[in-house]
Amino acid sequence: MNIKHICLATFFLIPAAYAADKQPMNGMPMDHKGTNMQTDQQAAGQAATATGTVKKVNLEKSSVIIAHGPVEALGWPSMTMGFKATPDQLRTLQQGDQIEFDFVSKGMNAVVTRIDKQ
Repeated sequence: MNIKHICLATFFLIPAAYAADKQPMNGMPMDHKGTNMQTDQQAAGQAATATGTVKKVNLEKSSVIIAHGPVEALGWPSMTMGFKATPDQLRTLQQGDQIEFDFVSKGMNAVVTRIDKQ
């Protein structure tokens, strides 16, 4: 097959692929409108609030290690673990600070959404 045939085949297949993307799949609309699906960050994980003590702040890695109390919303016991956070959230934190924070967790990957010193 030469390049002319490949280009011609591609020319005819692109519209078909585009149309297939817009077709319902087993009666389910592909745009998810009306399906009550969440598409924000919380849909990918569970939101929770906790209190704890800052153990280490790493601005270069945008992370903080926190020894937190039980998180009933997730069924977690007290533990020490790392959380991702923005540099702005971390700038004023120091080891030993008592904090209250909100986060979103997907498994053991957690991202701080709010953090306040107590």
